[in-house]
Amino acid sequence: MPQLPDDLDAVAVRTWCSLALEALGRERAEIDAINVYPIADGDTGTNLYLTLESASAAVEAVFAAHETGATAPATADAVRAMAHGALIGARGNSGTILAQLLRGMAGVLADGGDAAHLRLALTSAADAARQAVAHPVEGTVLTVAAEAAEAARGEDPDLRTVVTAAYEGARAALARTPEQLAVLGRAGVVDAGGRGLVAVLGALVETVTGQAPVRGPRTASGNAAKAPVTVDGGSVVGLPVGGTPVEGVAEGVLLASAPEEGPPDCPEDGSAGPAFEVIYLLEARDEQVARLRTRLDALGDSLVVVGGDGLWHVHVHVDDAGAAVEAGVEAGRPYRIRITHFATESGHDVRVQAEPAQRAVVVVVPGDGLAGLCTEAGATTVIARPGEPPASGELVDAIRRAHAREVVLLPNDAALRHTAAAAAEQARTEGVRVALVPTRAAVQGIAALAVHEPDRGFDEDVVAMTAAAGATRYAELAVAERQSWTMAGICQAGDILGLIDGDVAVIGSDVPHTARTVLDRMLAAGGELVTLVLGEDVPDALADALEEHVREGHLAVDTVVYRGGHQRAPLLIGVE
Repeated sequence: MPQLPDDLDAVAVRTWCSLALEALGRERAEIDAINVYPIADGDTGTNLYLTLESASAAVEAVFAAHETGATAPATADAVRAMAHGALIGARGNSGTILAQLLRGMAGVLADGGDAAHLRLALTSAADAARQAVAHPVEGTVLTVAAEAAEAARGEDPDLRTVVTAAYEGARAALARTPEQLAVLGRAGVVDAGGRGLVAVLGALVETVTGQAPVRGPRTASGNAAKAPVTVDGGSVVGLPVGGTPVEGVAEGVLLASAPEEGPPDCPEDGSAGPAFEVIYLLEARDEQVARLRTRLDALGDSLVVVGGDGLWHVHVHVDDAGAAVEAGVEAGRPYRIRITHFATESGHDVRVQAEPAQRAVVVVVPGDGLAGLCTEAGATTVIARPGEPPASGELVDAIRRAHAREVVLLPNDAALRHTAAAAAEQARTEGVRVALVPTRAAVQGIAALAVHEPDRGFDEDVVAMTAAAGATRYAELAVAERQSWTMAGICQAGDILGLIDGDVAVIGSDVPHTARTVLDRMLAAGGELVTLVLGEDVPDALADALEEHVREGHLAVDTVVYRGGHQRAPLLIGVE
């Protein structure tokens, strides 16, 4: 039996994230099913799971960076990674609030993980989440978080006592949510977001005590919570959570056409809201975000803004999506922008669903420039920001957004192979035929997309795209962060590295010279087309010089140039 922690160190944080992800994985279908407030969207459990998956992946990345070391990462590194991962991977309103709860805890736990710090962390989390919601409502996850913090108050120095008290306080608060929010009482369910938080706190109990708490929240009356089932065009009947479908109701019809959940400050009367949901990450200063909150609150409702230290996650419902994005541009640099259109049906917002396309391509790209290029070619894109690789949930979400019966997935990164495989497998369970083309670089993805023909057979199309990717050698330029040994010799911090097919082949002192050397080595083996993808700070003059270099030495080779935007590498090179 593993030794139980006396405080929440980095190893305990890692265990907590893993157990919480498992708990939400077990319960997400039930949590989805009881989601009736503010609209019956059926996404709360899934959104919480995907948010926690991103947090857990960030913590694992911290540990991976210490694999060769003799000691575990610092607690501060682990909890900050957890909070950052949750922030960039937050899904829906519930995930956004969970990200803020974890961020509030991380700010305190970075200084210590004993009982006293945990009490302060729980209070900080509850306060931060409440402040992030423009118009808080009682009977939601905000209430559950506040009651968990209140129950943990005291002077007991034992960490296990504090954790258990917080968990029991959250469970009790969850059971009272139907009394505080009429829509929950009418449906006979507890708050879905609150139940998710109870699962996360239950994982914390298991982390520090070694024993999993009893599952299953109860309503105020003591009966098992019931989930709504949509049948006959919208009527709702009761289904015990964890039970079997009502006789005559087919499985798979739970909340079938609901939109992504709104936040807990939406109107309780079920009236239709604004036409668009707008979500984006934002790089901005605190004072700019304060003005942004005011402007977005005037534009629409369901406003939740979480984050800090220059990075924010923005969620709002508006009628003018352009104005909401424009407000973000004026405040800083918005990215990962997602706009969902809503239509009114029977007094509720529902997502417009067209007939699925026969085939689509989902592609991971390293910058917004290539995202625009691939979108013009008809692909659904996922942007992998520097240091922020997409989690499997984000890829699954992109496959769903593609809304097609057949999907070709291009991960464009060898490190995403397992993540993409997991996403493909999940999508297959949802009835989508998915083919994973193991592209290892963006230029291979461009080559594959160039030969994509949706009108030919699926297998034939996949074979052609795989062949095009495989025939494309790839390279990139990078700046060495420290002295280290490479396949090309010892590099110093600040050197320009030329990586060909993933290995360092050239060490140079400047970008132009290194790029020319890399091109010469690649073209020595032959080629017909050179693809150059420039980072946002690379001048056009470099592309002109490299095109001229190729023409002088290889008359039969053509060159194409793309702007990659904000990407990790200053230059990507492909040779076909």
